[in-house]
Amino acid sequence: MQRLVGGKNRPPGEVPDHALGRSRGGFGTKLHLVTDGNGVPLQVLASAGQRHECLFAEPVLTATEVHCANGRLRTRPRQVAGDKGYSYLAVRRYLRRRRIKPVIPTRKDQKADPNFDRPTYRRRNVVERCVGWLKENRRLGTRHEKLAVSFTAMAKWAIVRRYFRILDSSDRT
Repeated sequence: MQRLVGGKNRPPGEVPDHALGRSRGGFGTKLHLVTDGNGVPLQVLASAGQRHECLFAEPVLTATEVHCANGRLRTRPRQVAGDKGYSYLAVRRYLRRRRIKPVIPTRKDQKADPNFDRPTYRRRNVVERCVGWLKENRRLGTRHEKLAVSFTAMAKWAIVRRYFRILDSSDRT
């Protein structure tokens, strides 16, 4: 059922700005991505370009679920690596409440974290490579979809295609 918002019909789950907005890089959409340590994407969330990263840390982590070998469902990672856009007290409090170790560098206006794990942070490039791989998909790189729910669905479809490639390459070895 569609809702009437501002005189226009909008599908369920669609944000009013369609996850489009101005940022330093121009007019576009930000992808908030959760991957495992090997760069396998687990969850993706789209937001408008001007929206701040720290607002989406909790929703994207909450939506992530991984099935373990013992059959249980894991919803809490041991560590979360993020860039300086996630270096805010609210994000660090959320991670601490869930007993997740933050591997997030501090901004210039913050006091340096003595427990910052630099070798683990260097592995964060796995996430950046995964985002780059997602944007190699033409439909995501140029944002053909108007609706944010459609754009997110296309990102999830690209992730499913990535899973099939991973499964296919593991069958060959």
